[in-house]
Amino acid sequence: MKKHDEFTVDIEENVSMSRSLAHYDGKRLIISGGWAGEKARVAVKKQKDSRIDAILLEVLEKAPYETEGICEDFGRCGGCSAGGITYEKQLELKEAYVRGLFDKAAIPYDEFEPIVASPVTQGYRNKMEFSFGDEVKGGPLTLGMHEKGRHYSIVSVRNCSISPADFNVINAAVEEYFRKHGTPFYRQMDRTGVLRHLVLRHSVNDNAIMVNLVTTSREDIDREGFVSMLLSLELEGTITGILHTCNDAFADAVISQKTELWYGEDYLTERICGLDFRLSPFSFFQTNSRGAEKLYEKVREYCGDCSERTIFDLYCGTGTIAQIVSRGARAVYGIELVEEAVEAARINAALNGIDNCTFIAGDVLSKVDELSGKADIIILDPPRAGINPKAAPKIIAFAPECFIYVSCKAQSLINDLPAFLEAGYRVKKVCPVDMFPHTEHVETVVLMTKK
Repeated sequence: MKKHDEFTVDIEENVSMSRSLAHYDGKRLIISGGWAGEKARVAVKKQKDSRIDAILLEVLEKAPYETEGICEDFGRCGGCSAGGITYEKQLELKEAYVRGLFDKAAIPYDEFEPIVASPVTQGYRNKMEFSFGDEVKGGPLTLGMHEKGRHYSIVSVRNCSISPADFNVINAAVEEYFRKHGTPFYRQMDRTGVLRHLVLRHSVNDNAIMVNLVTTSREDIDREGFVSMLLSLELEGTITGILHTCNDAFADAVISQKTELWYGEDYLTERICGLDFRLSPFSFFQTNSRGAEKLYEKVREYCGDCSERTIFDLYCGTGTIAQIVSRGARAVYGIELVEEAVEAARINAALNGIDNCTFIAGDVLSKVDELSGKADIIILDPPRAGINPKAAPKIIAFAPECFIYVSCKAQSLINDLPAFLEAGYRVKKVCPVDMFPHTEHVETVVLMTKK
């Protein structure tokens, strides 16, 4: 069997949300894409001693749980990898994936709880970053999402199912506005052009919208015309802030070198678990507000009675979890690398009248040394890469009654857990929480207690 050889297989199971398993000629095939129950044509990508890596070329027969896709752009837009199967099946696969990682790594647990579903599966994203470009080379200006598997091609999305309806209206209006004005988009390789991104944020509680236009400094934008156009749109919600961010950096990322407020306020306020959180244009916040409540309720449940306890919230972001678990606690200390997030955490604590939370800006690896005294509970919510291996021994040395690990990448969680098990902790509970319907991503909350 050689590279690029093609053949037909029956897909037997999913090893993750993005890879499936089949057998051919007595060998295991790990396929990029595919769903259990499909008959598919695949091609060899790489051959190893124990398996063959293959890519999916064509689905010949669909699985019974497949759908037509959640929107007209499904399959081209790279935003929703699982948008072609029922939500019930998505939950089943995500739960099986997390459980499978624990079992494969032989990490014991006392209880594996059923996955917590998102309360909303349509229009749930409170933040979207749209890119300017063209759908075909030399074609008209397009504002949308990157095409699946193609970095420079932009798909114009008009009925995105995971965006609020108002985002689709604004997206279409902004695209039309700049087409009429003939404003060029930024071409990364040539470093020419103006338009880069449109970032939209939404407060579910207030139904308020923040618009942030990201451009280079090569050409002035008609501020009054742009603002007037946006405010004339018929929307279900209300635009409460319009900003302009200048970014001349090479990378295709939303970076602020200078941000100006063109209209209204430069923040939104979202209400989660009975508390208010002020969101700045670039502050991190969970992209599913109602799903975030489910996640934080699970964390609060695992904390138990916090009365007169000291809690460390490491990788605390804007202090959302710290404040939610602070009621009745003796003290809560949060550490976060991003200074803007720490400042937002302090503002939010004052906004909610919370005075037992202290937030520290800096890397957990070094700043954890500044924490003194005994921690009763330590909450860990690290980035996708997991805990810095050098920081883990320092964190474990506090020897709290329990650790609560909130993971946005289950494989990183699995990589980190052995250090805690070796230190005498056991995994008492595991609970996947779906925050990202129609995608492959899943959150996992783990409660660890002393043996």
